[in-house]
Amino acid sequence: MSEKLISIVIPVYNEEKHIQKNIKIIDDILTKNGIRHNFILVDDGSKDGTWGELKKLSLSLEGVLAIKLSRNFGKEAALCAGLEHVTSDACIVMDSDLQHPPEKIPEMVYLWKNEGVDIVECVKASRGKESFVYKISSLLFYNVLKKLSGFDFAGASDFKLLDKKVVDAWKQMGERNTFFRGMSTWVGFSKMQIPFEVAERLDGNSKWSPLRLVKLAVNAITSFSSLPLYIVTFLGILFLLGAIPIGIKALYMYFKGIAVDGFTTVILLLLIIGSILMISLGIIGSYIAKIYEEVKQRPRYLIAEKADSTVMSPK
Repeated sequence: MSEKLISIVIPVYNEEKHIQKNIKIIDDILTKNGIRHNFILVDDGSKDGTWGELKKLSLSLEGVLAIKLSRNFGKEAALCAGLEHVTSDACIVMDSDLQHPPEKIPEMVYLWKNEGVDIVECVKASRGKESFVYKISSLLFYNVLKKLSGFDFAGASDFKLLDKKVVDAWKQMGERNTFFRGMSTWVGFSKMQIPFEVAERLDGNSKWSPLRLVKLAVNAITSFSSLPLYIVTFLGILFLLGAIPIGIKALYMYFKGIAVDGFTTVILLLLIIGSILMISLGIIGSYIAKIYEEVKQRPRYLIAEKADSTVMSPK
C-alpha cells in the first residue's frame, strides 16, 4: 500500500521576495520526515511578481499546482480555490509567510495517521507581535462570536490538517461568502488541537487591513448566527414595555391639565430610539446583503491560469 498523500494548500498574495524560499523550507521539512506531499498554491491576484515565482516553482519542484485567480478575491476565496482542487488523502492549510511554523506539520500528520483524528487544529499560544488595540479587538470579536454562535474560536488559526472526508464535507457547503475557520468547525468530526507560537514575519506587513478585518468579522457573525436579528426584536419589545408606563403617565398629566417640562426627556428618548432604529436597520441590512450576495450565485473566484507539475511528488 502506497504512502498516503498530503496536499499543502497555501493562499499567496504579494509574496514575490520569499515564496520560493518558504516553499522549499516546507518541502525540506516534509521530505526529511518522509511525508509524501504536493503543493496547491493559489495566487490571489498579486500585484507583484508572485505569479512568475510560482510558475518557476512548478517547473523546479515536483508536485506543485499553482493557480492564478483573475483578480484579488480575498484570502477566503483563495482558500476555496485551493480546497476545491484537493484530491489527496488529507490536506494542510497554512499561510505562505511561515508564521504558521512548518515544524508542526509532522506532529499534525502523526495525529492524523496514528490517532485517527480527522481535524488537527493549530491554535495560537500567543498572538505574537500585535498591537494592543488589535489584540483587544480580536479578543472582543471571538467572545462575541462565541456567545452568538456557540463556537469557541479563541486562538484559532487557518493552520489546520483536514482529512479527505472533512474536505468532501466542506465542499458540500455552497455559500458564496465563506469563513473557513467557522466552516471547518461546523462540519464536526473528531479533532485535536496543537498550540504554536506565531513566528515573526520575515518581511513586509500583514495583508489584513483594519477594513478587511471588520468585513471578515461581520461576515463571520452573520454566517454563523442569526441571533442579532432576534436582538433587534428584543430591543423593540423592551422599548415597548418602557413606553407603556411613560405613555400612561403622559395621558394622565394631559387629562389633568398639568404642564409638562419634558423637553430634555423627549430629546433623549428620540436620540436613543433613533440610534436603536438605525443600528437595527444596519443589522437587518447586513443579513439582506448576505442574501443578495448568495442569490446571485456568482462563483467564489475565477481562475486566470494554472501551472502544474506533471509528476506528483513521490516524497
